[in-house]
Amino acid sequence: MKRILLIATGGTIASLPREDGLAPALSGEELAAYVPQVSDLCQLDFVQPMNIDSTNMRPADWLTIARTIEDAYDDYDGFVILHGTDTMAYTASSLSYLIQDSPKPIVLTGSQQPMANPFTDAKLNLYQSVLFALDPAAHDVSVCFGGKVIAGTRARKQRTLSFNAFGSVNYPSLAYIRGKRIVRPGAESGPGAAATGKPAGPARFYHQLDERVLVLKLTPELKPSIFELLKADYRAVILETFGIGGIPEYDDGSYRKAIFDWVDSGRVIVVTTQVPEEGLDLGVYEVGHAYADKPSILRADDMTTEALVAKTMWMLGQTDDPRQMAELFYKPINHDRVPS
Repeated sequence: MKRILLIATGGTIASLPREDGLAPALSGEELAAYVPQVSDLCQLDFVQPMNIDSTNMRPADWLTIARTIEDAYDDYDGFVILHGTDTMAYTASSLSYLIQDSPKPIVLTGSQQPMANPFTDAKLNLYQSVLFALDPAAHDVSVCFGGKVIAGTRARKQRTLSFNAFGSVNYPSLAYIRGKRIVRPGAESGPGAAATGKPAGPARFYHQLDERVLVLKLTPELKPSIFELLKADYRAVILETFGIGGIPEYDDGSYRKAIFDWVDSGRVIVVTTQVPEEGLDLGVYEVGHAYADKPSILRADDMTTEALVAKTMWMLGQTDDPRQMAELFYKPINHDRVPS
């Protein structure tokens, strides 16, 4: 019988009512006891590195989760992480960079309602996540939620209440779970399906992140002087531009001067779009073209903001060399970008 390690971290799925609202309280063992059917699927072991609301999840916690998996990697066939939904996409992205080319599946899930709620979605999400973690073709980091399996770098929470909370942004869902069947679009499905694209291993683990990364969303009349104010605390800015890549071009050239000064000072700019779907192209309009050919400005293309935050922290944790940064940034990892 296969062995799965369930890593409980808190979140709504583990929460119970308190005077001030819901707060994580249940352990991994207690959560699994609500879904006794999983004991028929595998041997399930438990570890609880933290028990927090995912709003409080930080890069140091991502490293703790990755280290927990690394320490137990050789002893298990797969890993299921119970996590709060609010920052699950950030954690899934970060683990995609901290644990690369894993032939063993690392599956994140949670719920919109606590496990003890009589109308919860937690039971099915937990069961389906274990089911997917046992599939011979499963590998790398993914999010399993509401019957869908999404690449860890493509997940985004799109609804605050509904059970189909997560969508896959700019990339197809990897699989759908129907009863006990795992259905992969365009591929043969079922227990005997080939492990198409499964890495041969061994998994590569990384141990450094630089959390000095900020997401800055352009709004009309945002002062470009903000870049100077950010220098003391941040090493990289992920700039969410208008539309397909519009950056204001005022008569005084203040935006271009501020952005070029930021990168010329040795800091990093990653340019993306605040539009949820279809990505960035700085070459379309005059208001973005000036930034398209500057090598020190990194272009997000169709990546999610969550993946950009995690990848930039990981990239900065590995090197200070601009050329090496660009190589790491533009390398596709766990489906995070479609090469142009």
